[in-house]
Amino acid sequence: MSNKAWIIFAVVAVGLLTALVVVSGRGKVDVNSIDTRSVLSASEASGNIADQVYGKADSKVILIEYGDFQCPTCGTVHPIVKSLTEKYKGQVAFVFRNFPLPTIHPNARAAAAAVEAAGLQGKYWEMHNKIFESQTAWSSLSANDRGSYFTNAAKELGLNVDTFNADLAGANVTKKISFDQALGKKDKVSATPTVFLNGQTVELGTLTDRTKLDDLLKAEMKKQNIELPAEAK
Repeated sequence: MSNKAWIIFAVVAVGLLTALVVVSGRGKVDVNSIDTRSVLSASEASGNIADQVYGKADSKVILIEYGDFQCPTCGTVHPIVKSLTEKYKGQVAFVFRNFPLPTIHPNARAAAAAVEAAGLQGKYWEMHNKIFESQTAWSSLSANDRGSYFTNAAKELGLNVDTFNADLAGANVTKKISFDQALGKKDKVSATPTVFLNGQTVELGTLTDRTKLDDLLKAEMKKQNIELPAEAK
């Protein structure tokens, strides 16, 4: 190869490398300055979608789950967490953040998008529960069939289906899921479900045992001087 050819090759190679660096950087979300242990407001980085909170949003007891809607263990934990966050909805804040693992759960990100899109019409928790509780019905569907399934679920919840489908594939929902994933990576999440209670990891053995999780929540409420509901005393 002549010197001129080498120079041209080098210029092209550098250009391609620069382009790859720029493109790869575009997908990254900077969450270094964010306190992942708190309930987060909407921001441009999150697609202008805030953390959805079930219960008392300003509570001093915050339970945060990083979950994957197609994950079987997340599906097992769901009714336990749902039961206890309902029991303590006047005392505890529960936040679910998206951490789909698409390499093993190919429908997980689409399910997360369906839940976030429903949230934009005020039905986040209704869709959240519906998707978890029908996990086996949609987990193995093709891309086309899962789309129809989620659209029918939106219809059953009384959502505007055209708006739902637009939001499902929209930039804001995509940003929100990527933002949640970035928060999870900052929190060193590598598997689902990963749950934190006021910043402390909750062991899987506790998450799958209603009594143990109940006791842990009550202990944290007591620590934060939060009065338990009458039925829990």
